[in-house]
Amino acid sequence: MLGVSWSGGKDSCFALMQMVQQGYSPKVLINMMNENGKISRSHALPHTLLQQQADGMNLPLLTKPSSWEEYEMHFVNTLLEAKEKYQIKGMVFGDIDLQPHRDWEEKVCAKAGLDAFLPLWQKDRKELVLQMLQQGIETMIVSCNNTLGETFLGKIITPQLVTELEAAGVDPCGENGEFHTLVMNCPLYSKPLELPAFSTVQHGDYWFVQWREQ
Repeated sequence: MLGVSWSGGKDSCFALMQMVQQGYSPKVLINMMNENGKISRSHALPHTLLQQQADGMNLPLLTKPSSWEEYEMHFVNTLLEAKEKYQIKGMVFGDIDLQPHRDWEEKVCAKAGLDAFLPLWQKDRKELVLQMLQQGIETMIVSCNNTLGETFLGKIITPQLVTELEAAGVDPCGENGEFHTLVMNCPLYSKPLELPAFSTVQHGDYWFVQWREQ
């Protein structure tokens, strides 16, 4: 019985799919939000879209607001809450090969008495993206750096787009934070997401989809 560190994007989704294929049972999705609790910390997704994803998988969604400064404390407390409420034994993470991320995830899980599962660990990044597409993940870019720019927002990831990302000098999986995604549909969903209209906004060196209120 596992909890899932759920960003709403392709990596956490594919990691969950891998664990389900191995026979594990997900019990709760966990997402850390910004201070006002309206959008997610990592991908700037509104709660309504995260809830659609959770409903599509028939899983509860546990969200907590936090600043970056207090992120670790709130994350550990949320793990403890999930452990007590849903009887989880471990957490699933979608990281691929950034060792500091794995070190942090194993540390916070240890503080909560949980195991950390990283089923995508040390896999080839490009091959992972292509596997995601082959296994039915439909995902769009919802934030990206200036190297890609505003025109990439809202683009659906396809094999052709993977080639475009590589041509732009960007890792096709975005593992270094070059872009983030929203999974619109996958085999775990009972139905695709219904997406609201959006505009685009720039914060510093990053572009974001800005979703209209539903």
